[in-house]
Amino acid sequence: MSYAAVRPDSWNFPLFLHVLGATTLVGLLAVAVAVLIAAARAGDDRTAAVRLAFRTLLIGAIPAYLVMRIGAEWIADKEHLTDSDASWIGIGYSVADGGLLILIILNVLAGLAYRRARRGGQPVALLRWTTGLTLLLILAYGVALWAMATKPA
Repeated sequence: MSYAAVRPDSWNFPLFLHVLGATTLVGLLAVAVAVLIAAARAGDDRTAAVRLAFRTLLIGAIPAYLVMRIGAEWIADKEHLTDSDASWIGIGYSVADGGLLILIILNVLAGLAYRRARRGGQPVALLRWTTGLTLLLILAYGVALWAMATKPA
């Protein structure tokens, strides 16, 4: 016989913020990948697409990351998991901390690509690097999702 885990109502909002931030972040990263691929395949006039990808990462992904991270810290504090040795928490923190570094690098690369495109240059190499790193970050967040859902030992 199994019993459903019941959590206090005070945990709902921090958990909601964490999940909302994480899903929004991954969704914005997916949008950025689609726009970056379209920009790389575009002809001479790719400035608008590169600008959209850059703004998606800068204006959308960074605030979504902050909401995800603040929600994570808040729910970990509510559940008294801040000093836990659970592997799924370690995976989550590792992916989130590494993800911030990659997100900063993505913003720099996308900004450089936008600057080069605006000046009439060809930022194809920068777009490829940005696309590859964004796909890597989405994959890493998939691993974190797996760890949060399955809670491996």
